[in-house]
Amino acid sequence: MTSDGVITGLEGKEETPADDSKTAPRGRNRDTGIGGESLAAGYLMSKGLRILARNYRVVQGELDIVAMDGQVLVFCEVKTRRGIGFGPPECAVTPWKQRQMRRAAEAYLYCHGLRDQECRFDVVAVLLHDGTHDITHFKNAFYF
Repeated sequence: MTSDGVITGLEGKEETPADDSKTAPRGRNRDTGIGGESLAAGYLMSKGLRILARNYRVVQGELDIVAMDGQVLVFCEVKTRRGIGFGPPECAVTPWKQRQMRRAAEAYLYCHGLRDQECRFDVVAVLLHDGTHDITHFKNAFYF
C-alpha cells in the first residue's frame, strides 16, 4: 500500500480502498500470505523443485506456485497462519479451493500447450510464530 492509500496488486493493478479500517486486517493477512509463499518457495527449491511461476492468475483462479519436481508438474497451494486458533493452515484448503485450483491448473496446461503432462496438487502449510516458522509439505494432497 502506498502512502496515499492505494493498494498495488502483484500484476500492477491498483485498487483504492473505500475505508482504511476495512483494509487493515486484509493488508496484514496479505503480508502474511506473501511472506508464507516466499518461505514455501524457498523450501520447495531446497527440496529440488524448480519454480516455474508464482501467483499464476487466470479467470478460473490462482495458483500460488507452479513448479517442476523432476518430470512432474506441481500445482501448489500455500496456506500461512500466525497461529492455530482457526485450525492448522492446511485445513483451509477446502473442496471449493481444490476445484478452483483444478480449473486454474487446466488453464495453465492449456495456455502452455501441455498435453499428457504428469501433474500433482500439493499443499504447503506455513505456521509462523515468534520469528520462526514450521513448514509442512503435503505431496499429492488431493486428486482430480
